[in-house]
Amino acid sequence: MEFFRFTRDIPFMRHALTFNVISLVTFLLAVFFLATKGLNLGVDFRGGTVIEVTYGHPVDFVRVREALDKLNVGEYSAQSFGRSDTALIRLPLKEGVSTAQLSDRVMSALRADDPAATQQRVEFVGPQVGRELYENGALALLLVSLGIVAYLALRFEWRFAIAAIVANLHDVIIILGFFALFQWEFSLPVLAAVLAVLGYSVNESVVIADRIRENFRKMRKATVTHVIDNAITSTISRTIITHGSTLMMVLSILFFGGETLHYFALALTIGICFGIYSSVLVMAPLVMWMGVSREDLVKPEKKAGPGGEKILP
Repeated sequence: MEFFRFTRDIPFMRHALTFNVISLVTFLLAVFFLATKGLNLGVDFRGGTVIEVTYGHPVDFVRVREALDKLNVGEYSAQSFGRSDTALIRLPLKEGVSTAQLSDRVMSALRADDPAATQQRVEFVGPQVGRELYENGALALLLVSLGIVAYLALRFEWRFAIAAIVANLHDVIIILGFFALFQWEFSLPVLAAVLAVLGYSVNESVVIADRIRENFRKMRKATVTHVIDNAITSTISRTIITHGSTLMMVLSILFFGGETLHYFALALTIGICFGIYSSVLVMAPLVMWMGVSREDLVKPEKKAGPGGEKILP
């Protein structure tokens, strides 16, 4: 299905250097913010206390936060959890205060504000557990990246594998850069969103790479630049339909999914927008600059000569 079709190829590769300079500047800014500000790790990674509280009515989070602010418990989060009458409160580690003491103080303040507040569970995440989660998340990111490289190298050619992983890691670093710049909380759901963006972005890279390979077979006399421009132009309608539909879903979660899913959806939104850009305007130029040719993707067919010997066309 196509909404529209271009009759002439758009010369994307003519502006490839400009696009990649913009990407490089954006990437370096993201690295700078990560190095200077760092990620605002959530309770999942830093360790802390998680308290689930239920009420007999929808939670008024304005009152909940006002009650918690008076306790000076540090940087906390209070959000809806599953139902409108349930709140999930995440509190950072506090030196000299045990989990039991902290939960008692919190529940006393909440019950003083609203007697309907009932504690359902209390969980403690130690710093060691948080560190292990952080390390395991980094390992998962590394393994996903290596898997993408291996898949693209086997299905297409090593140049596509290198270009795709550079483009996809470019998306990941930019997402992390946004979270470092604005000090948004980086939690396990956000890490899941980052891993999802990696898989989502490589799908677009595979579509572009597959069309480039197909064009090398059909457009035997075309230049590499013309082949890549045609591949990108011919997939624009599919790109708009696919990414537009996905972005609509993610934006609905971002605006209506509540605080629990806010940063998860925010990471996906940033990743989808930059994923489209990187797959088309970062991956494809890198493949061109690394010297891909028709011979790299299409094996020459052998024909039988007059004497029965095999000759190249």
